[in-house]
Amino acid sequence: MVNKLEQMIQEFCPNGVERVALCEVAKVSNGRDHKALSDGKIPVYGSGGVMRYANQCIYDKSSVLIPRKGSLGNIFFVNEPFWTVDTIFYTVINERKIEPKYFYYSISARHIEDLNQAGGVPSMTKAVLDKIRILLPPLPIQREIVRILDNFTELTAELTAELTARKKQYEYYRNELLTFGDDVPMVPLGEISSIGVGQSPKEIDGGQYPFINAGTTPSGYLSRYNTELDTITTPSRGQGGIGYVGYQSSKFWCGPLCYRIRSKDERITTRFLYYVMENSIMSIIGLAHMTGVPALNRKELIGFPVPLPPLAEQTRIVAILDKFDALTTDISIGLPAEIAARQKQYEYYRDKLLSFKEASA
Repeated sequence: MVNKLEQMIQEFCPNGVERVALCEVAKVSNGRDHKALSDGKIPVYGSGGVMRYANQCIYDKSSVLIPRKGSLGNIFFVNEPFWTVDTIFYTVINERKIEPKYFYYSISARHIEDLNQAGGVPSMTKAVLDKIRILLPPLPIQREIVRILDNFTELTAELTAELTARKKQYEYYRNELLTFGDDVPMVPLGEISSIGVGQSPKEIDGGQYPFINAGTTPSGYLSRYNTELDTITTPSRGQGGIGYVGYQSSKFWCGPLCYRIRSKDERITTRFLYYVMENSIMSIIGLAHMTGVPALNRKELIGFPVPLPPLAEQTRIVAILDKFDALTTDISIGLPAEIAARQKQYEYYRDKLLSFKEASA
């Protein structure tokens, strides 16, 4: 596949490829508020992806969507009518100069999250985007690159779809295993576990211990820890985190916006309790106050009902669910490992295919 591309380069641009500013091949446009739209079939995109479906589109041609606020690395290629809100730009692409999908691959490879323009919530400006420079080979070469990279992404998409199906299967069996009859007593969470929050660190110094706070992923790393391993974490406040349940298998620093939960009762293990809470995310969300900044108060959390089967049954259930969990989340084995490997392969070839000798000015 690369040999064919090399032949095309020798045919169409033997003296190198021109580098142009983004504004020469696409117009960056602002999204708009969606609240007045009625429900429909048109996807409405924010910086995190599709938020809802509406009855109107803001644009109906192929476009690359680039976040203005939030997750700047979440770049989307859309080839159907869509609407974008004000946290994400859409682009009007000059298809006489650049293939929309080639434009998408080029922008994705640019890692625009590194161009963050804010110290707080990550943000991007139209002025910065307009100046991004893109290598622009002739259209036949662009189309060949798209064909090659599409093959890589299709393989990854197939694996991801299979993994999604396995996760649904896992969730089904987890729910079955954690559904008990009247013979199993229910006790409040506060009776059988310790529940508290952490503290703010003096600094995030890039050490070995993850800093777990209001989000679903570490907010950095520290050289010290304040919480032992075998601990459940769930955010107490913040957008997007309420309801998430994590299990920390190593020491970590727990922040002030995160509950740390451990069994204090010999009748239940922390790992079993983790699976019970993970299986009841919607119930945990139901305990929270969602107006303003979402918040989960301790007085509501301590009443969360927990089944208390015999320890031998807990051990059996944990062993089964640990295997399922590894197969669906562990990036060192199974489908997650294969998807990770495919993604690295795709990124390698994407960067290689998008590298050209630059034409002399």
